[in-house]
Amino acid sequence: MSALTFKDARNLPMSRSSRGPRRPQPSVQPGLFGIRSWKKSRLVLAGVFGAVSVFPLLYLISLSFQPTSDIQTSNPVLIPSHPTFLNYVQAWSENSFGQYFLNSLVVALGTVVLTVGLSSLAAFAFARYKFPLKEVIFYVFLAALAVPSVELIIPQYLLVLKLHLTDSLPGLILIYTSENLPFAIFLLRGFFEAVPKDLEESFRLDGAGSLRVLTRLIAPLSAPALAVVAMFTFNFAWEEFVIALTLINSPSHRTLPIGLNFFIGEHTTQWGPLFAGSVIATVPSVIVYFISQRWFQRGVSLGGIR
Repeated sequence: MSALTFKDARNLPMSRSSRGPRRPQPSVQPGLFGIRSWKKSRLVLAGVFGAVSVFPLLYLISLSFQPTSDIQTSNPVLIPSHPTFLNYVQAWSENSFGQYFLNSLVVALGTVVLTVGLSSLAAFAFARYKFPLKEVIFYVFLAALAVPSVELIIPQYLLVLKLHLTDSLPGLILIYTSENLPFAIFLLRGFFEAVPKDLEESFRLDGAGSLRVLTRLIAPLSAPALAVVAMFTFNFAWEEFVIALTLINSPSHRTLPIGLNFFIGEHTTQWGPLFAGSVIATVPSVIVYFISQRWFQRGVSLGGIR
């Protein structure tokens, strides 16, 4: 038999031992619902939960463009067959809706400014100073988070009554601020403590006082936490109903949640304007979220790590 050439030897099949060790195949973890991997399962679950969360909002927007006769039919539809803007015109022009919107905006912005300012000062004191009963006072603030706000309505009303702030927007701002301060102080203290003390000492060597250290150093470095506090405070003040219904009597001082309640009558309900007004009331919260989204996501992740 003639000798094999190099070309023929190269084409011969290699034995298993000469090929070297086999590479381990990546294991595929079984997922849910017959899906082969957990990664795809998470995507499917995220899509399902996202659709469930978005669908009520889409249906609310759809109902706001439908005439009342179409809303009261037994066959609800997602896409209006006869869309109309009359509900929005009627919602804004009736029941002093524009005044209620302005009142809610003033209350929400005032609560945000007061809450962010006071909680920053308190959190800075808890994070950087030592004083008697420091931890006791801090845990008293935390204990306030465990008390339902409904149980505090009567003491809050008596307090506002003593201060002669009943049936006024400043009284409502004061109560909303007290409701949001415990959570804000708790969140900001963790962020303020994470700021290196070396930076603060360098600021103080340059002649900076405590207020300048807070406003020029710690607050900019804690912008994600401040954004989280501002967003949660705004949403609370914008959507709150029970306290405002208890403290506000005159129509000129009513907030938007109370104004929406007047679309529901004793015998009839104006469903079209009610849904349109609900959509209008949702817009500021969505705008605030998109403005603070970048800082909000970073603040939540960093807060979870701490």
